[in-house]
Amino acid sequence: MAVSQETLDEIALSREEYDLIVAKLGREPNGLELGMFGALWSEHCGYKHSKPLLREFPSGGDAALARAGEENAGAVNIGGGLAVVFKIESHNHPSAVEPHQGAATGVGGIVRDVLAMGARPVALLNSLRFGPPDDARNRYLFDGVVAGISAYGNCIGVPDVGGEVAFAPCYAGNPLVNAMCAGLAPVGGLTRAAADTPGDVFLLVGSATGRDGIHGASGLASRTFEEEREMRPTVQVGDPFLEKVLIEACLEAAASGLLSGMQDLGAAGLTSSVMECAARGGTGVRLDVSRVPRREPGMSPYEVMLSESQERMLLIVRPDNAEGVRRIFERWDVPVAEIGEVTADGMALVRDGDALAAEVPVAALVDAPQYRPPAARPAYLDALQSAPSPPAPSPSEAGRILRALLAAPNIASKRAVHRRYDHEVQTRTVVKPGAGGAAVLRIRETGKGLAMAVDGNGRMAYLDPYTGGAMAVAEACRNVAAAGAAPLAVTDCLNFGDPRKPEVNHQLRECVRGMADACRALGVPVVSGNVSLYNETQGEAIHPTPIVGAVGLLDDARDALSAAFGGGCAALLLGGAPGASSSDRDAAALAGSEYLAVTHGTVAGKPGIDLDAEARLQRLLVALARARLLRSAQDCSDGGLAVALAESAILGGAGFIGGGLPAGRWDAALFGESPSRAVVSCAEADVARVESAAREEGVPCARLGATGGDRFVIQGLVDEPLADLAAAYFGGLEAALGK
Repeated sequence: MAVSQETLDEIALSREEYDLIVAKLGREPNGLELGMFGALWSEHCGYKHSKPLLREFPSGGDAALARAGEENAGAVNIGGGLAVVFKIESHNHPSAVEPHQGAATGVGGIVRDVLAMGARPVALLNSLRFGPPDDARNRYLFDGVVAGISAYGNCIGVPDVGGEVAFAPCYAGNPLVNAMCAGLAPVGGLTRAAADTPGDVFLLVGSATGRDGIHGASGLASRTFEEEREMRPTVQVGDPFLEKVLIEACLEAAASGLLSGMQDLGAAGLTSSVMECAARGGTGVRLDVSRVPRREPGMSPYEVMLSESQERMLLIVRPDNAEGVRRIFERWDVPVAEIGEVTADGMALVRDGDALAAEVPVAALVDAPQYRPPAARPAYLDALQSAPSPPAPSPSEAGRILRALLAAPNIASKRAVHRRYDHEVQTRTVVKPGAGGAAVLRIRETGKGLAMAVDGNGRMAYLDPYTGGAMAVAEACRNVAAAGAAPLAVTDCLNFGDPRKPEVNHQLRECVRGMADACRALGVPVVSGNVSLYNETQGEAIHPTPIVGAVGLLDDARDALSAAFGGGCAALLLGGAPGASSSDRDAAALAGSEYLAVTHGTVAGKPGIDLDAEARLQRLLVALARARLLRSAQDCSDGGLAVALAESAILGGAGFIGGGLPAGRWDAALFGESPSRAVVSCAEADVARVESAAREEGVPCARLGATGGDRFVIQGLVDEPLADLAAAYFGGLEAALGK
């Protein structure tokens, strides 16, 4: 008898996909088999609408040790026998349903992805998007997400060192919670997630299995989110204290040499972890769910196989090593159970004691159909891209506008968020959250430094998906370069609406194309990532929001740069300064800017980026930092040049006086968000060397002024007490949240 449409809807499978499953099996699946197919063929696990596009990303490179899709996370050789392992993932829909646990378990899950590679997690970053903070529900979501991130990260002892928080109306029904984790591992000690040796046994370690999270991958993350649908039971519940000891036990086991493989249990639980390991190894599996420790009595094989209970890891071990591994976990008081073994027949055989529960080919389970639905350029683009920029206000308004931008929630200091996170634990943090566009950690083993940044701008991608995708990569890598680090590789999280809609599919395709071109231009591979689709509520999609996490390396952590102006008088220069003024250039600078959103309430224009110019600027920043010619560096992004200068002055407690802005619209010069620019400070005696290096690299360089005093002055436009700007900057977010 054919399955009901209600059942298919519950696991997010179409009737056509069900018919394909029947054809693959030569029979109708039973309930457990259908649930397993639903989980592994979900958008979250199967990447049905994105896998063909993701192949466009460059993923190689001499230093890459694990590429996107090969393992749980990406890995890059950083010298000294060490690798940095990192990845970013989303927990958007769970956080919309239950913000504290949704965000907390997002942190726990991304930590276990890094842990599964045998790496010690050393840093967390996050990218958060909410609706306007003047709405009570948006404030509830914001408070819950921040509390969940801080509670989990602080308990497990992994510092949260950076990220971003932004607000826009399109995220009101569908907040974005993207979590990134980085870890360190010996190059020769990376652990694979492949079950390639028949006879090896599966050990399940960590928490007992409960009913939380069932249908999380298929029911929550693979369809649009509707307010009337009760989804709270699909949200997992985290236990960070268990995760802490699980981390230590897994690291000891990985270092012991007793493991053949390791995989975390995340989306789709046992089904995903076991079947993906078998698929990577080209093997089969035999499981007995009656051996799985459970929190609740009466759980069915369906519930055990599809539960997404947190703090669980799957270990693959040779039979003669199983007892040694068991002793390690018992010493840490972490439960361990042998639940099955690897077979050679390519079949997934699931038993509940003596009863057969499921028997299907592993290859069929993991071979989700791939779709390339039609794409159509959104009709809104022509009108928005051709919209004329609003007239420039009177220059006498410049100071007021600067204060308003500094207080705007998207620009204002996120100190209220950062102080909730422990960013000092593990004592590696050199450049702390809020001190620059990138965080920097010291690698104690080698003295080198790791710079990490997370960036994205949904408004830019909304106005021009290709350019917005390229700009996300460029800004993340530029922030890393501004810290003095050479960008090594990136990870990405693609947050979009329903990919079956032609307009959304166009946005997704063009963003990926722009990101891929930017990665090639900047020489950074994509080594890991995640796709989060169906971010819609009541038929309204979020802005296309590609989020990029970049990791870079400093030869010496002591050379790390922050955005703050240093002590004493310093010269200020703008690297990547635009050429002669033109109306087209001014319009592109203002496109999608925070200035237009705050002062005119509009999102319009056509942004642009020159990737060759971006690459030259980043090379220059890294070279100047290595030569120790700079005191500070700050990229120009949200709020433009004036905001970049003001933030550096506020952070350093040093005033600024200057001028020399290019001709043209004064508001475009101050607040336009043209990419590929950075403000740097240096000693007066080093100005000539900085300018010479810029000429050699082909980067325009303009003198802006100097630091000093207690006022912020741009001659003829702005003359404000630095204390007033600081008050706006540090108080803006809390004021917007009503705190």
